[in-house]
Amino acid sequence: MPKPNLLLLFKLTAAIGVSLVTASALTGCVLFAVADAAVTVAATAVKVTAKTVGAAADIVLPSSDKKTDKDKDAAKK
Repeated sequence: MPKPNLLLLFKLTAAIGVSLVTASALTGCVLFAVADAAVTVAATAVKVTAKTVGAAADIVLPSSDKKTDKDKDAAKK
């Protein structure tokens, strides 16, 4: 009679082991997906902020490429 109990114990242990490995693998995938999403959101936020700051700087700061009328007149003389 001890053989059926050992076989049942082995099957139960194997089932628990497979379940733990599968759960760990899925947790890793979920963790990777969440981390990837977080990095994507952060990168998008940085990109949008950089574009906004660049556009604001273009509006506030005069461009060195554009010469004013005074500069053009001084260059002609």
